[in-house]
Amino acid sequence: MGTVLIVEDSPAMQRTLRRLFEADLLHVEVAADGPAGLQSFRESPPGAVVLDLKLPGISGKELCREFKALAANIPIVVLSANSDTKDKILLLELGADDYVTKPFSPKELLARVRRAMRRSGPRSAPITQPTEKPHDVLNFGQASVNFTSMEATNGGTAVTLTVQEFKLLKFLASSPGHVFSRDELLNQVWGYTNYPSSRTVDNHVLRLRQSLEPDPANPRFLLTVHGAGYKLVLDAPRARKDTARISPAS
Repeated sequence: MGTVLIVEDSPAMQRTLRRLFEADLLHVEVAADGPAGLQSFRESPPGAVVLDLKLPGISGKELCREFKALAANIPIVVLSANSDTKDKILLLELGADDYVTKPFSPKELLARVRRAMRRSGPRSAPITQPTEKPHDVLNFGQASVNFTSMEATNGGTAVTLTVQEFKLLKFLASSPGHVFSRDELLNQVWGYTNYPSSRTVDNHVLRLRQSLEPDPANPRFLLTVHGAGYKLVLDAPRARKDTARISPAS
């Protein structure tokens, strides 16, 4: 039985959501404010989070950032009365897996949460428990990206990547040389068939280049195929000394 953590301050909405998920045989935990939600998430990581934006104590946007820093693979579905496109893009770039505007269809919300849980795979181990899994590391040029610890360096200097940037780079690295369209990337990395703006892919690729390419203005690894999409090239022709591969690291 999967667990859904509901972070919502409205008692009426709490009851509605609890009935919805329990009727689908999901276990439900409820937190009425930001600090309680963060504590529950740390003590017992759920299978998914349904997160209201307007919360006392800690805002929904800040909680989204905190949750993804603690356990990036736990899906977050945001609930908000605000249908502004800029807000949706910001939340999704912070790592939210989906965004549902109030008022919503209960069946649609349940379907979106179930889809997010399927995409994330089995629930992660407790946050405090160390993992014995080998690390997945991508090396190219002077850059090194550890997808397990979510750390990256360029020329030995640490660089900061967002959750979505890690996801996008790992997806591109899964099929080096393959050209993915913007729509494919939005669907596979963000989980959307209808996304508010395809420019978000361009913006993420631009930031990855700025963080990891030797010369961001003349990229050698993260390449644009005009009219088609993007690809990751692991054997940049102008750098015989540079290597690019995903390999296990102890």
